[in-house]
Amino acid sequence: MREPPQSLPRFDRGSGERIIPEDFARLRAPQATAALRATFPNLRRHFVFEYYPWYETNPYIHWAEKGHTPPYGIASTMMPALGPYHSMNMAVVEQHARWMADAGVGAIAISWWGQDSNTNRATPMIMDVMRAHDIHVTFHLEPYRPDRALFYASDINYLLREYGERRRWDCFLLLDHGTGPASPVLKTFRTIVPPTVVDCLGVVRTVPDYTADDVWRRQTDAVRENVRPVFDRILLLADSLDLGRTAAGGFDGIAIYDSFVRPTTWPKTATDFGGNNLLYSFAVNCGFDGYLPVTPAGVCDVPQPFEPPVGPIDWLSAASRVSAETASRLRVLESLETTMLLQADPRRGNAQRRFFLTYLTTFNEWHEGTSFEPAKHRAMLLPEERPFNYHNPENGAWRLELLRTLLSSVTQRR
Repeated sequence: MREPPQSLPRFDRGSGERIIPEDFARLRAPQATAALRATFPNLRRHFVFEYYPWYETNPYIHWAEKGHTPPYGIASTMMPALGPYHSMNMAVVEQHARWMADAGVGAIAISWWGQDSNTNRATPMIMDVMRAHDIHVTFHLEPYRPDRALFYASDINYLLREYGERRRWDCFLLLDHGTGPASPVLKTFRTIVPPTVVDCLGVVRTVPDYTADDVWRRQTDAVRENVRPVFDRILLLADSLDLGRTAAGGFDGIAIYDSFVRPTTWPKTATDFGGNNLLYSFAVNCGFDGYLPVTPAGVCDVPQPFEPPVGPIDWLSAASRVSAETASRLRVLESLETTMLLQADPRRGNAQRRFFLTYLTTFNEWHEGTSFEPAKHRAMLLPEERPFNYHNPENGAWRLELLRTLLSSVTQRR
C-alpha cells in the first residue's frame, strides 16, 4: 500500500527575494517538532554526527591526499580551526565533544574501517571522551576491503561485544523508540552498488566491492540471529536508493549520506520505502565542497561541483562567498525541516513504527567540505595558508552555530 504524498515547504530563493538572518534559524515544522518531543524522551540522541577519526600527523594521513602538502596545504577546501590535527590527540577529541554537546547533539557514528584500522584503535579513547560529555556512539561500516560484506555479521558482533557488552553499554547508542526496549542501529556505506560502471571515457569497469543481494541477506540474517539472546531488534541501514535490492539484502531501511540527493526528492523516496515497510533516514547537511587533487589519479578524477548549485564561485570575492554560504545555510534548514516532516508524519511508515533518526553529515569529513566542525575565521588564516585559496568564511563557526540554534528549538522541551 502506497502512502499519500505530503506537501512540504519550498526553499526556492533564486528569484531575488530578500533573505534576512532570522530566516535561517526559523523552522517551519511545529507539528513535527511537537510530535517528536512527545514520542522520544531524549530526542537529542536521535541526531547523530558522522564522525571521522582517520586523521594523523606523523606522518600526515588523509590531510596529504592526492599531492597535498600539510601543514599549510591540506586536502580540504577549508582549514579547520584546529589546523590539521591527529585524531588520537585526546585534547582534540575533547574539543570535538564540547562542540557537539554545545550544539545539542547526543550521538556520533564513527567511520569504521575494520578491526585492524586506525579508526578502530581510536575508538576506545573516543568513547571515553564522549561518555564524559553524555554523547553516545554507534558506527557506520566502511568498505575497508572489496569482500568486506563477507565479514559483515562478524564485524557487527565484534562492535557490539567490544564497545557495548564489555563496556556494560555505558555509551553505545541504543535507539529509544519511545516504548519498549531500545535497539542498536548501524549503517553501512557503499552497501548496494552495481556490478559494473561506465567511466568518463565510456569504458565499462568492474566494481570491486559489488556484493550480490543473497550474500547481504545471509549476513543480515546472521546478525539478527547473533543478537537475538540480548536484543529483540537490531536496525541495519543501507545507504541505497534501490528499493528492491535494499529489501532483498535484508536491510531494515536506508540512511542517505550523499548531499547530491536533494531534499526535493526525499518525499518520493519516503513514500516508496515506507510503503514497502522499510525505514528511511535523510541527513541534515550543508551541501558539498570537495577539494581539488594536486595530482589527479587519472583523467576521470574530476572534482564534483559545489552543492547546492549556485553557478560559478570566485572564492576571492566576498560577494561570491556570501552567495555560497547563503545556499549552504538554506540547505541546512531545508534538510532538517524535510527529514523531520517526513519522519514525524503519522501517515508514514517511520512514525507508525516509532522510528526517528537523523544523521548530521558531517562533523569532520574535511575532504568533502561537509564539516560542521568549525573552520578558521577567514581573517585568521596564516600567511602560509593564504596562497592555497581556502574557502574559509568570515565566521568559520557559522555551521555549528546555526545547527545549535535549530536543534535547541527542536530538542529542548518548552
